[in-house]
Amino acid sequence: MNVFDEKYRARFEKLSTTNVSDACDFYNIHGATYGIRPMIEKWGRMVGRAVTVKMCAAGETKNKHHLGMNAIVTAEPGDIIVIDNGGRLDTSCWGGILANSAKMKKVAGTVIDGCCRDLDDIIDADYPVYARGCVVATARGRIMEQSTNEMISFGGVQVRPGDVVMCDRSGVVIVPWERVDEVLGKAEELYDKDFVENWCYGFEELKQRCREYDLDRVSRITWIPKE
Repeated sequence: MNVFDEKYRARFEKLSTTNVSDACDFYNIHGATYGIRPMIEKWGRMVGRAVTVKMCAAGETKNKHHLGMNAIVTAEPGDIIVIDNGGRLDTSCWGGILANSAKMKKVAGTVIDGCCRDLDDIIDADYPVYARGCVVATARGRIMEQSTNEMISFGGVQVRPGDVVMCDRSGVVIVPWERVDEVLGKAEELYDKDFVENWCYGFEELKQRCREYDLDRVSRITWIPKE
């Protein structure tokens, strides 16, 4: 078992991206991305270490391998492939062949600052993909892989190989690897505090609203304490 799985994975999986984003804000760490969400509702919480891929425009310089394959070969089980395609919405950079290959390698999922395609095939593989959207246009002749496992920009956030990537239906947040202990500790503290405060505030507000209106009208809510 690697260090991340042994020390951190289960702790992250109890939290939400909003807990982690708030913890990043507490330490002035820019970790919250925007506009990148799961392609279908069933794909929820996911966390792992980043394997990064940077795309660039296709041109006279050619690439000798299929884009994304270096990342799949490099990735360890539970890693997340993070693709910087500059937020482009006119072309894909991930599809069914890559999803099935990554699934066989036990990669946790792929997050894309851009679009995927072959969504039906990806769903059939049950391989989680988070992106800005889905298109039909192939990457061929439009983009190429510039690098694998180098620093990238993803949704306005710096991502380096090995940084922690956390996703849920709210979006994607990045935690620098060297700040994991303090961010995770603060996120857990915020989770506990929010749970207690939100529950207590919500309950007290409900009781107050019931005082303001006729309790007979809400008598179906039998668990409200009578005073």
